Amino acid sequence: MLDHGAAPPVVETTTPKTSALGALMRRKPVELLVMEGGQGEGGSLRRSLSMWQLTMISIGATLGTGIFVVLGDAVPKAGPAVTIAFVIAGLTALFSALSYAELAGTIPVAGSSYSYAYATMGELVAWVCGWCLVLEYGVSVAAVAVGWGEYLNELLDGTIGVTIPAVLSSAPGEGGVINLPGLIVVLLAMVFLLGGARESAVVNTIMVFVKIAALVLFCAIGFMGFKSGNYKDFMPLGMAGVGAASATLFFSYIGFDAASTAGEEAKNPKRDLPRAIMLSLLIVTVLYVLVAAVAVGAWHWEDFAGSDATLAAILKDVSGQTFWGTLLAAGAVISIASVVLAVLYGQTRVLFAMSRDGLVPKAFGKVSAKTGTPRVNTVIVSLFCAALASVIPLGKLVDATSIGTLFAFALVNIAVIVLRYSRPDMPRTFKVALGPVFPVLGLVFCVYNMFSLDTVTWVVFGCWMAAGLVFYFLYGMRRSRLATAPAVAEAPAEK
Repeated sequence: MLDHGAAPPVVETTTPKTSALGALMRRKPVELLVMEGGQGEGGSLRRSLSMWQLTMISIGATLGTGIFVVLGDAVPKAGPAVTIAFVIAGLTALFSALSYAELAGTIPVAGSSYSYAYATMGELVAWVCGWCLVLEYGVSVAAVAVGWGEYLNELLDGTIGVTIPAVLSSAPGEGGVINLPGLIVVLLAMVFLLGGARESAVVNTIMVFVKIAALVLFCAIGFMGFKSGNYKDFMPLGMAGVGAASATLFFSYIGFDAASTAGEEAKNPKRDLPRAIMLSLLIVTVLYVLVAAVAVGAWHWEDFAGSDATLAAILKDVSGQTFWGTLLAAGAVISIASVVLAVLYGQTRVLFAMSRDGLVPKAFGKVSAKTGTPRVNTVIVSLFCAALASVIPLGKLVDATSIGTLFAFALVNIAVIVLRYSRPDMPRTFKVALGPVFPVLGLVFCVYNMFSLDTVTWVVFGCWMAAGLVFYFLYGMRRSRLATAPAVAEAPAEK
């Protein structure tokens, strides 16, 4: 009999001969995941992040391009009902955030949903989830960087009267050769991350306060131009338009899970991770709804089509001056840069966890003894994201990011249910209410938003997953630590 709340015993055996199907289904025990926390090749990650800093990382990764740039793409799809689209996207994020909070408090490790899937659904599902996170974080960094360039041009135009030529600030196919601003902001974030997690967190916190101040400024001035008549034709394109806008706006909520990637660098992860995830989502949702309501009240919904740096343009129109729009652009330049920093951080930590498990090359798991950061990992990921940001248009990046994230979130909701059933007596610092009801709702909302995306996005996603499976079967499956090291078997749970 097992004592209530006690971890089941872990036993070591010799490496067994496993069938192909068994290899795909092998799970990594929760106890082993937690025991390995922070350990890397040549050094260990440092536990230096407080609950406040974790919350700022989550807000920093979430609050940025989604509201400053993507709003201009979503309003033409939903009209004034874009506020409802924000609520639907927010509910999708909320249900998944509850599941993330429970798993983050139970399995506080760097791999986020990849590690949760490894402990509950097996190696193949974990790989698929990790591959989706690479799509989520890596492509998201590139998308955010592209949006940063649009506000940088707005700032330059309002201060010194010049802008970066389109040939150097737009992707090929959009009138340019290279998006130089997008390239630069990713490389700047890389420099900060190489300095250490704590140092990066301090910079991120400052940036978060700037972005919140910028959005509050927008609401205050934008409200002066509010016209109730702009809400008269509330849902011009019906629920189909609201659904399409919701799928696009889900990009605005991507990032709250970044706090869960800091599980091995948090001072008190079991207590602080769930709190940071929920608090950050609450703050972000309130700001989004306020900004969207004011924006649509100030501009007719048809005026949003083709608008770059939308919020700055609204302020110029409402105030009749360039000063307020320029000031908002300055805040946006700083705040969007914080998203690049926080999301890039999350990407490197997911790959760090996958490397430790042997599923990706060891280079991603090497830790600098001097800074306590995976430096080689950070450089490789940053260069890859910088290359994407410099040549791919924003719209394609946004939808690709959304579908990868929705798929990963769906797996997290399933993982909560599986772990509740397989390990019911496991200590949990946070539990989702109403048993499986909220995780199931989270799963349903994720699937709904995925099927609201267009066919091209699904084709890109299918090609990405196919490439990931080829890599897994040729590399990861054979080099997995569960396949090459002595097996670690988890004793069956008490029935």
